[in-house]
Amino acid sequence: MAATIVDGKAIATQVEDQVRRQIAAWRDAGHPSPGLHVVLCGDDPASATYVAGKARASERVGIRSEVHRPPADSSTEELLALVGRLGGDDEVDAILVQVPLPPQIDSGRVLDAVAPEKDVDGFHPVNFGLLAEGRPRIAPCTPLGCMEILRHHEVPVRGARAVVVGRSTIVGRPMALLLTNADATVTVCHSRTADLAGVCREADILVAATGKVDMIDGSFVKPGAAVIDVGNTRVGGRVRGDVDRESVEPIAGLLTPVPGGVGPMTIAMLMSNAVALAAARRGLAVTGAA
Repeated sequence: MAATIVDGKAIATQVEDQVRRQIAAWRDAGHPSPGLHVVLCGDDPASATYVAGKARASERVGIRSEVHRPPADSSTEELLALVGRLGGDDEVDAILVQVPLPPQIDSGRVLDAVAPEKDVDGFHPVNFGLLAEGRPRIAPCTPLGCMEILRHHEVPVRGARAVVVGRSTIVGRPMALLLTNADATVTVCHSRTADLAGVCREADILVAATGKVDMIDGSFVKPGAAVIDVGNTRVGGRVRGDVDRESVEPIAGLLTPVPGGVGPMTIAMLMSNAVALAAARRGLAVTGAA
């Protein structure tokens, strides 16, 4: 039997609906909407597209969104000053610095300067450490979206064998931590892993986050496994994933397509993270799943 193909757009819509209802309840109680501020520096076309998508999502759910566009020739110090001002502004609940930044800017210093309690991406070392300790304040949006997909499709995580292929701090490592915190037994694989296909075939849950198109084919997949494709590589005008759908779909039990799988979930979870940060900062109750 062919795999169930995940409709990431439909799940993302459900998450956004939850966020919208939560914000509406806060407004009805006299509280302001969460404020999300994005720093977009440079002229990277993909970044501009992503930020525009985040702005549209913010409008849909009722988040107050503002984009700051410092000049492309800005210095590290100038961006640090901007991020510092946003961190000290009580009207700002969530801050996102869109990467990549121009080459003259020390991206690490800028990202580390984001106030941890306003770090909507979940990239700050403090938030990463809290996630590793099993008491997360926030987590990166793409791994959270993967976990929401598993939850929505009622994929058993507790006690499952999970394999994450890729060890980036944006997806692979936080994905492994989220699965570990959910009581899965997790293996993180990378370019030096011996017998990678054999390790992957042990997985009940297989997460591919390598950035290598079609790297994961049917020989990597255990029959009935849930396969989450985080790949997002543009090839010849098309977005391609890490998983070779043609060979994997007849074997897997669940498969996220590219596009339309994990991608829509990333922005939806960003909206959810903004609500979570606003609630924590203001001491507000979160009544829904958002």
